[in-house]
Amino acid sequence: MTLINTLVDFARTGRIGPLICGMPLAEAEDLLGPGRPHPAHVLKGPDIDGYPYSWNGLRLVVTQRTVSGIWIDLRPGSTVKLPPLVLLDSESFEATVPREELITALDAAGCRHEVDPVLTMGEQSSVITQPAEVRAVFSLPGRDDRVPHRDRQYLNVMHKHTA
Repeated sequence: MTLINTLVDFARTGRIGPLICGMPLAEAEDLLGPGRPHPAHVLKGPDIDGYPYSWNGLRLVVTQRTVSGIWIDLRPGSTVKLPPLVLLDSESFEATVPREELITALDAAGCRHEVDPVLTMGEQSSVITQPAEVRAVFSLPGRDDRVPHRDRQYLNVMHKHTA
């Protein structure tokens, strides 16, 4: 399984393997191992809502001890780690995904998508997939991002939230 396959599967289904919005955090931690809680959880306790637990490039947003959001964070030009449950056979991977590459892969997989007007502005663009409602957010590279084409947009994050 490659990174692009994982991203397309997430875009199509709204889940990453067995990880899905609505599952208990305890179940996710059973699958992934203990996550690194956001400092707000450490300061205010585990019942504080809206803050993520993270596993390197994977974040799960938690509301009432239930997964309410799934995020895959990428930094163009860098190497990122994801848990083996998310990206099999790869502890770390190249995190540079050009916008055109992901859009082409979504089209090839028959994954419908449209421009997301809420997150498209300035030098940033976003698409939302249907029917899974996963958002992919792209932007031009930052000054320190080592990418081959500085004038192209790259994927920064893919995420899904429950209503």
